[in-house]
Amino acid sequence: MTTFLGLDLAVWWFLVVGAVFTGYAVLDGFDLGAGAIHMFFKREESRRVALNAIGPVWDGNEVWLVIGGGTLFAGFPVVYGTVFSAFYVPFMLFLVALIFRAISIEFRSKEKMGWWHKMWDWSYSVASIVVALSLGVVLGNIIQGLPIGADREFHGNWLSFLNPYALLVGLTTVALFAQHGAVYLLLKTENRIFTRLTLIVRQTLRVFTGLYLLLSVATLWYVPHMLRVFLAQPWLFAVPLLTLGLVLSIGRLVRRRRYFPAFLCSGSIAAMLLLTVAAGLFPVLVRSTLNPAWSLTIYNAASSHKSLGIMLTIAAIGIPLVATYTGFVFWVFRGKVRLDDASY
Repeated sequence: MTTFLGLDLAVWWFLVVGAVFTGYAVLDGFDLGAGAIHMFFKREESRRVALNAIGPVWDGNEVWLVIGGGTLFAGFPVVYGTVFSAFYVPFMLFLVALIFRAISIEFRSKEKMGWWHKMWDWSYSVASIVVALSLGVVLGNIIQGLPIGADREFHGNWLSFLNPYALLVGLTTVALFAQHGAVYLLLKTENRIFTRLTLIVRQTLRVFTGLYLLLSVATLWYVPHMLRVFLAQPWLFAVPLLTLGLVLSIGRLVRRRRYFPAFLCSGSIAAMLLLTVAAGLFPVLVRSTLNPAWSLTIYNAASSHKSLGIMLTIAAIGIPLVATYTGFVFWVFRGKVRLDDASY
């Protein structure tokens, strides 16, 4: 088995894929969250400010989704083929929503009519919610497992995706992104919309906390295999406990007007939740509900060692460059939003 720094290449690719998708959840999560709460702003100026707060970064954040798909295909092509085939309908809905979200942002300011602005405001908000919900539903089904046969093919139908646990994960994802987006907008706004956002942060945080606790209980019931993993390694319980601590910290930080630490805590929650999932599934990538022996793991679904080694070198160069560029964009466009003639 080929190794690097004491870990075999399949484990490294598991970490790379997880890190990239976590980056997408943290970065595009606040974009989607800002869209989810967009219709809570009643004034035209407030909606424009909210749009321009994400204007310089939203399309760059979506690059992480493309990288995530690329790393999954490069490292685990069997998983890529099986999952994308299984989730064909949800992914099509996801892509349509992504398209409408993008054109809503770009088209809104092209005309001055009030009905035109309202139409694209609703399109933007609904599309953002659908994207977040779709991601959560897909994640919920991955956590539970899929009916994968010995042929590594999906043996189910798309209606089975709409099960109670997956829908609960989807709603929790929407709530998580909504509070993440609200905290981000606190960093970028002032005056009337800022006052409105302080209320929205508290409301979204309450909703997310309630759904997170409900989801934690539901996971014990619907996903017993994850519980067995945590019971076998009790130190893993530190991850969900740390997540709960981060949730409780956000409200206190916002009350103290420490908005940037609150934003870091909010993003860390998304990372911790995905880390919890990864810890509960490893080394399985897609668990088969038909027969655990047919599950797709980081070993039986990985590319050849030579491919993993070459692609790991490329990833080690490319991903830090994208991360650096992302940080540069955030630095350039730091500070409060000011509307001008070039604004959305």
